[in-house]
Amino acid sequence: MKDVIVVDNVSKVYASERGPVHALDRFSMKVGEGDFVAIVGPSGCGKTTLLWGLTGLHPNTGGKATILGKPVDKPRRDVGIIFQQANLLPWRSLIQNIRFPLEIMKEDLSKYEERIKELIESVELTGFDNHYPRELSGGMQQRASIVRALSYDPKVLLMDEPFGSLDAYTRDEMDTLLLEIWKKTKKTIAFVTHRIEEAVYLANRVYVMTPRPGSNSAEFDIDLPRPRPEGITTTKKYFDIVTEIKKRIVSDVEKQKEEGVYKSQAFSTVT
Repeated sequence: MKDVIVVDNVSKVYASERGPVHALDRFSMKVGEGDFVAIVGPSGCGKTTLLWGLTGLHPNTGGKATILGKPVDKPRRDVGIIFQQANLLPWRSLIQNIRFPLEIMKEDLSKYEERIKELIESVELTGFDNHYPRELSGGMQQRASIVRALSYDPKVLLMDEPFGSLDAYTRDEMDTLLLEIWKKTKKTIAFVTHRIEEAVYLANRVYVMTPRPGSNSAEFDIDLPRPRPEGITTTKKYFDIVTEIKKRIVSDVEKQKEEGVYKSQAFSTVT
């Protein structure tokens, strides 16, 4: 499998009034073409920092990251980004929000109308084209953000806890929808989440980060069938994988606490 995303010993240090904040420390990762990889770790470990570095919006301070063989040094058309919040513009309708990146790229919108229509149908938003964000539920807004990211057909999707603010039922629905989209499009996906259960359900491989500064702790190949059968999340094998990953994270946190260097204020990963 050809590597599409390569993160090689990437580090990130933020400057602040209280001194430098070391967010990432020589973290490495590879995501193959059409693969689905998740990144987990304790709160504040640098998961989002890692993903933002891959967008080209926040340059890293050490190491190297490439996507499709090219250094990550600026935002790119072949990379779609889905954030924690839908970030829809409140004064634009759903369809206007979806078209927005195409307008920025000065594309001929008529060439994308059929694709956008099919995407809207695939996420069950048909009939809501002219609704404004305030008229849509949180799940509907995130569906719209997925369509927006896919509208110009990027090869890579970077997803930063996109369903974290949704209720449990809607989040499970969105996870299943995302797998259906991935199966159909075979996009290369790097997915950050604080929920280990979600990572195991979605991904082929899970990278575990240490507490800040985030570095490599472990890598788990998820040996579960594709497509995920109904009820997979109630099986012993699924729970065993989730438990193993949780134990690894707890061990990393306890080790850092013993060394007196644990910097995170919260640990939502094992709740």
